[in-house]
Amino acid sequence: MSITAPAGFSAAGVAAGLKSTGALDLALVVNHGPTFDSATVFTANRCKANPVLWSQEVVKDGVVHAVVLNSGGANCYTGADGFQTTHAVAEKVAENLGIGAVDVVVCSTGLIGLVNSREALLAGVDAVSSALATTPEGGDDAAHAIMTTDSVSKQAVVEGSGWRVAGMAKGAGMLAPQLATMLVVLTTDAVVPAADLDAALRAATRVSFDRLDSDGCMSTNDTVTLMASGASGITPSLPDFTEALTQLCTDLAMQLLRDAEGADHDIAITTLNAATEDDAVAVGRSVARSNLFKAAVFGKDPNWGRVLASIGTTDAAFDPADLDVAMNGVWVCRQSTPAEDPAGVDLSGREVTVTIDLKAGTERATVWTNDLTHAYVHENSAYSS
Repeated sequence: MSITAPAGFSAAGVAAGLKSTGALDLALVVNHGPTFDSATVFTANRCKANPVLWSQEVVKDGVVHAVVLNSGGANCYTGADGFQTTHAVAEKVAENLGIGAVDVVVCSTGLIGLVNSREALLAGVDAVSSALATTPEGGDDAAHAIMTTDSVSKQAVVEGSGWRVAGMAKGAGMLAPQLATMLVVLTTDAVVPAADLDAALRAATRVSFDRLDSDGCMSTNDTVTLMASGASGITPSLPDFTEALTQLCTDLAMQLLRDAEGADHDIAITTLNAATEDDAVAVGRSVARSNLFKAAVFGKDPNWGRVLASIGTTDAAFDPADLDVAMNGVWVCRQSTPAEDPAGVDLSGREVTVTIDLKAGTERATVWTNDLTHAYVHENSAYSS
């Protein structure tokens, strides 16, 4: 089931010619109501792409009728002409749907500095609008159209009590905090006002997409847009809706992690007994960003010393002489000294867990990353070629 699983939505994807391979590269998701409440979060990168600059203004009133997305080029640092292309795309979508351009979120993904053909985009909007009319449940095509280095599409649905939330995402690298290198569209047929959507979305992304840290690199185009059609007629409690949305976002985030470029291992770093949640996140993120640690996991080396060295770079509260570390359930370090035999740590499987006990409080957090492989270096050294 796709992004059209909740009632009140249609979606389609087409090949507009932006990708040299001729693959699907333009997607459209439309909310048909009866309500059009929305919430969106964007990259925290100060260097933002033209679609983000446009969409930040669109979402201010909490109303979004449609999201149009293209792969093949990020439309970032393409000058005033690039912004005009974003504007023209929104205007064309609005014209075809009979809505206002100020209610159209625009998203782009691909290489920075690449000028997308405006003519190809506008013709693609016409094509995807026609496809929407003939195959409104084209959510799978839409999910494939936003892929760049992704090897698979990312889609998920969560069932509520008479209502649903669904989503599609793209992303396979640069999965850093403050979202990830991704575009995400989320839909629900629940009745949820914009202010509650915003609160739920920020709570959900905080513990899902914001905790992905594949390589410490932050994108210029990250966008997560949530639209509510209200077509179910059911108003869930905010806690129930937030729980379902968090489940959905976590599912999509884990799909992003599993598809990280060239990764052999998916690593969950859980920090326990921290003085604050921020401390737990900071410690987990420091380990996730250690190339030494990530290279060790790639080499199947349970090098816990690299974990302690990373913890020590943070401002978190802990006693450096009293840290415990486990890898895949084996407590290789107790009280900052060798404990169980590291030879007992099996790193042959894809899933790796690292548990860190700071012994400084009661808070905890998990940060997800992946190992550093030859394939990752190759993928990103040849990305522009």
